[in-house]
Amino acid sequence: MGWQPRLLCCLFLSLSLAAAARAAATVHQEWEISYQFKSPDCVRKLAVTINGQTPGPTIRATQGDTVVVTVRNSLLTENVAIHWHGIRQIGTPWADGTEGVTQCPILPGDTFNYTFVVDRPGTYMYHAHYGMQRSAGLNGMIVVNSARGGPDGEPFTYDGEHDVLLNDWWHKSTYEEATGLASVPIIWVGEPQSLLINGRGRWFSCSRMAAGACNATLPECAAPVFAVVPGKTYRFRIASVTSLSALNFEIEGHNMTVVEADGHYVKPFVVKNLNIYSGETYSVTITADQDPNRNYWVASNVISREPGTPTGTAILSYYSGRSSPRKPPPTTPPTGPAWNDTTYRFRQSVATVAHPAHVQPPPPRADRTILLLNTQNKIDGRIKWALNNVSFTLPHTPYLVAMKSGLLGAFDQRPPPETYAHQGYDVYAPPPNPAATVSDGLYRLQFGSVVDVVLQNANMLAANKSETHPWHLHGHDFWVLGYGIGRFDPAVHPASYNLKDPILKNTVAVHPYGWTALRFKADNPGVWAFHCHIESHFFMGMGIVFEEGVERVAQLPQEIMGCGKTKGGH
Repeated sequence: MGWQPRLLCCLFLSLSLAAAARAAATVHQEWEISYQFKSPDCVRKLAVTINGQTPGPTIRATQGDTVVVTVRNSLLTENVAIHWHGIRQIGTPWADGTEGVTQCPILPGDTFNYTFVVDRPGTYMYHAHYGMQRSAGLNGMIVVNSARGGPDGEPFTYDGEHDVLLNDWWHKSTYEEATGLASVPIIWVGEPQSLLINGRGRWFSCSRMAAGACNATLPECAAPVFAVVPGKTYRFRIASVTSLSALNFEIEGHNMTVVEADGHYVKPFVVKNLNIYSGETYSVTITADQDPNRNYWVASNVISREPGTPTGTAILSYYSGRSSPRKPPPTTPPTGPAWNDTTYRFRQSVATVAHPAHVQPPPPRADRTILLLNTQNKIDGRIKWALNNVSFTLPHTPYLVAMKSGLLGAFDQRPPPETYAHQGYDVYAPPPNPAATVSDGLYRLQFGSVVDVVLQNANMLAANKSETHPWHLHGHDFWVLGYGIGRFDPAVHPASYNLKDPILKNTVAVHPYGWTALRFKADNPGVWAFHCHIESHFFMGMGIVFEEGVERVAQLPQEIMGCGKTKGGH
């Protein structure tokens, strides 16, 4: 098509000189999305798969490469959209894969080409962005290697690497989950049955199920094994694609040095346990310096919610040791820190700052500040989440398509509120006004402006209850300027912002009863979702949308149309 050569030319010009010095390649994968019976935790269940597998294939590319993924939807009764989480889609906003925001979904039987450039090295992921399909297994990892060498490359060394994809898993279907969330009274999704590592786990109540429904001897649910050589250093690329759970990750007996977060290099710090929230990615390095004659647990545990799910496990095994690679370690799996230790998790968030040699200073001040109060509310008897008393809903015509086509009647033209009555608000009490409204309005940002967003967490409808919310911004990285516990005061707290070495991220946690301040530059033409990465929370309205520079977006491909007010234009 005519738009592709012009687009790719502009994208390549935007790459760094170091990356451009290497001839960019095209990485092409062909995917068929279908339902298959799978047993990732030994229990047979229908899963949304890619080429018959869950998780899907890891996309491996080098900085500056073009990735082309041809997706055929063979679900027969469901639409599909796939989001490339952490890829900014500079020049390709229609490839972001966000149904209702950047594209119409891929209809059953249809094929769609996602084409985009990976312009920054790091660890990323992909997952479904239609309905609640992410929790049904449509997910995987993206690994982008650095095109740079020497001092401009990665500020750490290692001898080998392993990929670790963390997930939570339910035995209910996504249809059951979504219907329950929309019911009066609500039927909550509940805690997951299992925690998966690289798509494998073990349901500990297998013996109570009917014969044939659960088989603990299946190779499909055997614990993953990560092999290491004594004395060598390994990079573990860790991504959390959980639908609900915040996790704590641990490699028994081995300290981990955190070196990367969401594709940006971190000032190294050592942890025994890594807290990781849905939508986040980290790289840690470990040295294989323990007794090589036994195996060690690799463990994930639920935090921030009272656990109802057993520890997820894998095995770290030393080459040339005396222990069989799949032999369970002689210890019990680590259970991690206390699930409700907010202080411990808060300290790790604050400790995550930019590597001294890779600091990208934020603009010194913002042109606009949006203060968002995150509360649980009720609308027509249904429990919803809301920002400044507005619960988000997706339009039937994607914003990007509607705005480029002049279909302004496709969504609410009134902007959502930018602040709330913060001075007298008690974040430790249930919301005084439990009623909320629904809107699909969006925030229009001046192109090139600097925007601050402060996310304020508060008490839920039930007394003495507040949860962690991981917020993900599409199309951008943002500087994490600060965290706090209690009510944010715009007259006081900005003075304590970290403007020296804040980390750049695309997903960040807002701790219970706390606030998180971030800053980004609205310099990527398009329409971009910003939402809680807990799947049920976004489904229940915890999100907003930003528009910036839509007039600068190139002509849209016809393939993203065909729904809402664009029916017949596919």
